[in-house]
Amino acid sequence: MTSLRLLVDAEVGRAVENWLRSAGHGVASVRERDPRMPDPEVLAWAAAEARVVLTMDKDFGELVFRDGAAHAGVLLLRLEDADSAEKVRAVQAIVGSFAHELPGQFCVFQDGQLRIR
Repeated sequence: MTSLRLLVDAEVGRAVENWLRSAGHGVASVRERDPRMPDPEVLAWAAAEARVVLTMDKDFGELVFRDGAAHAGVLLLRLEDADSAEKVRAVQAIVGSFAHELPGQFCVFQDGQLRIR
């Protein structure tokens, strides 16, 4: 399996962070550094460290596509009502099948499907 460098946004949660770390991925956590960090700073931090942002915040789409912000990849989880276990299962499935395609891309996971742009 491809090892990823990820920056996990605050709302994704500790369970996903813990699973990613246990699976051997390089994880930095917005929640651990500053849970109120503004999205542009999150994106800049991830870009500077070549990390894919793992988020549930749709504002990253505007930053990337409208504002042209630099990024090293974004994985947007559209799992608004999911509990921690559901988020972990979704991330396991995505990483297990698509880890090599995530860096540098803007990806959206919704309704069991991953779109890569």
